[in-house]
Amino acid sequence: MLIRLVFFLALIVSGAVRAADPLPPEQVFRFNARVIDAATIEATWQVRRDYYLYRDKFKFSSPDASLATPVLPKGEMKDDEAFGRVEVYRDELAVRVPVSAVTSANGEIRLQAQSQGCWDGGICYPPQKHNITLNMTGAPPPGAANAASAAPSAEDSSGITALLSRAGHDGGYMLLLASFFGFGLLLAFTPCMFPMIPILSGIIVQHGHAVTHARAFVLSLAYVLGMALTYALIGVAAGLSGTLLSTALQNVWVLGAFALVFVVLSLSMFGLYELQLPSALQSRISASANRQGGSLPAIAVMGALSALIVGPCVAAPLAGALLYIAKTGDGVLGGAALFVMALGMGAPLLLVGAFSRQLLPKSGPWMTAVNRLFGVLMLSTALWLVSPVLPVWLNMLGWAALLIVPAIFLHALDPLPPHAPGYQKLGKGVGVVMLLAGAAMLAGVLGGARDPLQPLGFVRANAGIAVSPAPTWGKVSSVAELDAAIAASAARNTPVMLDFYADWCVSCKEMERNTFSDATVAASMQRFTLLKADVTLNTADDKALLARFDLFGPPGIIFFDVSGKELPAPRVIGYVPPERFSATLDTVLKGS
Repeated sequence: MLIRLVFFLALIVSGAVRAADPLPPEQVFRFNARVIDAATIEATWQVRRDYYLYRDKFKFSSPDASLATPVLPKGEMKDDEAFGRVEVYRDELAVRVPVSAVTSANGEIRLQAQSQGCWDGGICYPPQKHNITLNMTGAPPPGAANAASAAPSAEDSSGITALLSRAGHDGGYMLLLASFFGFGLLLAFTPCMFPMIPILSGIIVQHGHAVTHARAFVLSLAYVLGMALTYALIGVAAGLSGTLLSTALQNVWVLGAFALVFVVLSLSMFGLYELQLPSALQSRISASANRQGGSLPAIAVMGALSALIVGPCVAAPLAGALLYIAKTGDGVLGGAALFVMALGMGAPLLLVGAFSRQLLPKSGPWMTAVNRLFGVLMLSTALWLVSPVLPVWLNMLGWAALLIVPAIFLHALDPLPPHAPGYQKLGKGVGVVMLLAGAAMLAGVLGGARDPLQPLGFVRANAGIAVSPAPTWGKVSSVAELDAAIAASAARNTPVMLDFYADWCVSCKEMERNTFSDATVAASMQRFTLLKADVTLNTADDKALLARFDLFGPPGIIFFDVSGKELPAPRVIGYVPPERFSATLDTVLKGS
C-alpha cells in the first residue's frame, strides 16, 4: 500500500513538473511521413498535450520533386490577443502533400517539412525543420487505392470534404452517394437556387392551364436532369484531373474569382440587372420548350444552361466536394457523385414544378425584400470566402459595411409612423441592432482591434493601464555580443535583464503590450541594462543563444546581477502579467 501511495505521489509530482516546464520540441512535436501513392505523400505529427501547431506555418519542399499545395485539415480556432483568431492543431495531424513530378533517377526524394508551435504555458518554439527520405518507386498509381481508404485525418479544410471522407470510409460507395444527395438537398434551400424557381415555374405556366400535374412533373424532371448532367460532367473532370484540380481550388485567385461570382450575383438581387439567359438564346429555347406538348430536350438544355449561369453561386460547398473527388482520381465516382448531388438540389424544384400554380405565391413588394436579403447573404458569403487572404482590418471593415448599410435600409435611423405595423417595428429593431454592431466593428478598426468577434476588446485591454514610453533595448545577436554587453554593464555596476523575442511569438507581443508598458514595471526596468535577443530568423547564432540558457524558444527573460553573474532564479518563462513581473523585478533589484 505504501509503495502504491509513493508511486501515485510521484506521478503527481512528475505531472506538475511537466506542466510547469516546457519540453524540447522533438519530444512534443513528433514527425513522420509515408508514401500514399505515386502522387501523394502523407506527413504526420503527434502533438503532446498542452501544445499546438499553427496552421499557417507549414512549409514543404524537396530538391528531388515538384510539390503542389498541401491539403491541410480543419483545425480549431484559438483566440489570441495579439494576432486575433488563429487556427491551430492539437493531438494528431495528417497533411497530404501532392507530388507533381519526381526528378531523382532512383525515385528517392528528400522531403523537408517545416512547422511551428507553442506551449499553452506561454512558450513559442522557433520554426522546426524535419527531414526524411522517401522512396516513390513501386508506389501505387494515383487513384488506384479505393476512395474509401482515405483516412479521416487527411481530409482537407472543407467540412463537406471531411464528412464525405468519413462516409466513404465507413459505409462504402452507396453511403457516399447518399451523402452527396443529402448535401445537394441542403444546397437546394440556399439563395443560390432561388433564381431557378422563376425560370422553371415560367416554363410550366406557359404551357397553359390544361397542363396536368404529371405533365408538369415530367417537364420539371427534364429541367433537373439537364442540370444534373452538367454537374456530372464537372464531376468526371474533377475525378480525372486528380490533384491538379485540388491544387487549383486552393489558389488565392480562385477564391477571389468565387467571391467575385457572389458579388456579381448579388447585384442582380439588388435590381442592377436581371439574371437571365441572353435574349436571343432564351427566345430560341423557350420557343422550342413551349411548343404544344413541350420539347423535353429543349427544357433539359434550359436546365443545363441555368446550372452554368447560376451554379457558380454554390462554389464554396462545391469546391469541398470537388476536392474530395479529385483526391480519389475516380472519374466514374466523380460523375455519379455530382449527378446525385444535383438531383438533391433539384428535388424541391420538382415539387415547385408539379404544383407551381398552387404553391407559388403572388408576386408583390415582399419579393423585393427577399431579393435584398439574398443579396446581402451573397455579399456576406463573398467576404467570408476571401477573409483568409485579407488583412484583419480590411475584413472587419467589410463586415462593418455589411451591417451598417442594410441597417439604413431597415430604417434604423428613420422615425416610424405612430401606428406602424408590427413587422415594420421588428425590422427597425433588427436594423438598430445591426447598426450598433456595425458601428462597434468600425470603432474596432479605428482603435486597432484585430478580432471581429471582439471589436471593442482594445478598450478593455487598455482600461486602467498606464502606458509609459517604450523601454530602450540594446540588441544582441550572438553569444560574443551578449558577453561584451554584460561586461560593460558590470563595469557600470548595473544589473542586466535579457529578453528573448521573436516576431512570431504571441506571448512576446503580450509582454510588450501589457507588461512592459505598465508604469510600475517601466519604472523598475529603468534600473536595468536592457538587452534583447531577437531570434525571429532562428539562425545558428540564435540557436546558440537559446542553448546557452537551456531555452527552447521565446519569451524567456534572464537576469544578471551587478557583477555580471547569471541569476538562476528568478527566471521568467512565458507570459507574466504586470503585477507578478513587477514583484520579480523587485526581488532581483533587492538581491543585487
